[in-house]
Amino acid sequence: MIKHALSVTRDADFAQWYQTVITEADMAEESGVRGCMVIRPWGYGIWERIQRLLDDRIKATGHENCYFPLFIPLSYFAKEAEHVDGFAKEMAVVTHHRLVADGKGGLVPDPEAKLEEPLVVRPTSETVIGTAFARWVQSWRDLPVLINQWANVVRWEMRTRMFLRTSEFLWQEGHTAHATAGEAREETQRMLEVYRSFAEDDLALPVVAGEKPENERFPGAVATFSIEAMMQDGKALQAGTSHFLGTNFAHAQNIRFQNAEGELEFANTTSWGVSTRMIGGVIMVHGDDDGLRVPPKIAPWQIVIVPMLRDQPEDEAIVGYCRDLQGELAKLSALGEPVRVLLDLKPAKAANKRWGWVKKGAPVVIEVGGRDVAGGNVSGLRRDRLYRDDGKLDSAITPRDAFVDAAAAMLEDIQRGLHAEAKARLDANIARVDDWAGIEARFASSASKPGWADVAWSRPTGAALEKVVERLKTLKLTIRNAPMDQGAIDGPCVFTGALAVERVLIGRAY
Repeated sequence: MIKHALSVTRDADFAQWYQTVITEADMAEESGVRGCMVIRPWGYGIWERIQRLLDDRIKATGHENCYFPLFIPLSYFAKEAEHVDGFAKEMAVVTHHRLVADGKGGLVPDPEAKLEEPLVVRPTSETVIGTAFARWVQSWRDLPVLINQWANVVRWEMRTRMFLRTSEFLWQEGHTAHATAGEAREETQRMLEVYRSFAEDDLALPVVAGEKPENERFPGAVATFSIEAMMQDGKALQAGTSHFLGTNFAHAQNIRFQNAEGELEFANTTSWGVSTRMIGGVIMVHGDDDGLRVPPKIAPWQIVIVPMLRDQPEDEAIVGYCRDLQGELAKLSALGEPVRVLLDLKPAKAANKRWGWVKKGAPVVIEVGGRDVAGGNVSGLRRDRLYRDDGKLDSAITPRDAFVDAAAAMLEDIQRGLHAEAKARLDANIARVDDWAGIEARFASSASKPGWADVAWSRPTGAALEKVVERLKTLKLTIRNAPMDQGAIDGPCVFTGALAVERVLIGRAY
């Protein structure tokens, strides 16, 4: 029987397993402020990799990075009633600019330092960026405007979970303005595809891209699109969104331009974003009962070398051997970049360091002892194949030169394998369901990991849609999205009985 590194398994308690991975992998910890976390170096290193890879993709589509203030005047939100309504319950508001002693050894806001206008701590930047667009855009020659920012945002969440739903989180938000609705819609789809390919290729995260139903749209949007990932417990995670805003925000923020004929028009705008929530998705899709498994493309260190030191004179030779090995590996390229190699010289037992890196999910861990040096070998462990059939660690002793020659291909194989494993799980857990009874059966309280249901949908609106939403709530279900590029649709909607126009995915979600 295999004795795993974690104290709790996925099958026993998935929610507790998730928190345990974050702790044991040194990803993040509580900060002392509800809903806010300290992201530790390994967790932040993964975010830096996500930033770097995604930023390159965003810039390749012609967007430029900029930065807007953290504080937004409340009046900016008041111009967009629908937008405000969507975020009002989550807004953190600054009302004073100074503290004074309360005479009891504490501090209180100075009543004389009340702001003339309350400032909202950025929940998203459509309003402040829209105000800037109104200044920047005067003529059709000024369009399109294509910008992106990497920032933190605050949404005062009632129920929080590290990386998945926090009061403060890190993200990127893209904002664009266009002369026509057609151009803006193309932009919305372009960035959705950027997110889809990034998730699949870089995070090894299989996703379904599609349009959200009317009730799940971003406040103020004409259409919202998402990429949805399936976690190992069968629940959905919305991993990224792209919004076509039409002229709604342009009307509210007065983003107008003079067209080629000299007439004034309102611009069409978009917004799109992904956040540190993606890290939560990586944990829940790729993790196992020994901790995290990080896809090599986003691993801060792809290969970790652990020398087996004993405070003996021969330690110097072992360290020298490891440094030479590190240098050889660092000269390699894998997955389009130089291989990232760490020599772990921390003063701890080699076995403890090995298991620490296993829990962190470093793709490859190498142990080097005196015998390895004498024989010109390394002892390598692949994180995606931790155990042999007999339950023992699958640690392979390999000639050093052979290991170096195979290292790049090994990292590429791990990246491919993690995606293939997750894709097979996703495909196996989406089932076509043709009636409401089938939905009830699939998502019965006794069902374990029911995954998602693929159902026919007539796209109801208004009161009819609300009736569907309430019906789904009884089973704790939501509509995830209508996958892109659907074929011909026939048959009745499982909710209304009307002729279906598309198929949608439904499931439980984070």
